[in-house]
Amino acid sequence: MIVYLRLPRSLKPARFLGTSLSSIKAFPKQARKEAGDQILLVQAGEMPEDWKTMPEIGSGVFEIRIHKLDEYRVIYVAKFPEAVYVLHAFNKKSKKTLQRDIQKARKEYATLLNQRKK
Repeated sequence: MIVYLRLPRSLKPARFLGTSLSSIKAFPKQARKEAGDQILLVQAGEMPEDWKTMPEIGSGVFEIRIHKLDEYRVIYVAKFPEAVYVLHAFNKKSKKTLQRDIQKARKEYATLLNQRKK
């Protein structure tokens, strides 16, 4: 069955911080396509199909969960009117998100908040 989404004419731009874009580009083809499709939903003002909140990273931060061949995650914040910011993307190899991935996303989020103040 094919499902067509009606997307608004104007989408929020997606801005990839740090190494998030290169990390997504390194995902296998199926996971990369799924990440792109889910980010497009967020740009259109919708929630991804599989997500969870990430309050340990910051207010308004969410994680897209991708289950293609392996587990992949894309951490983003969409609460700002100018763009969807992709903070971090990674291959998840354990049940619990590694502290280094949380720290990397926190760092990008803090940098974003500082830049928005200027």
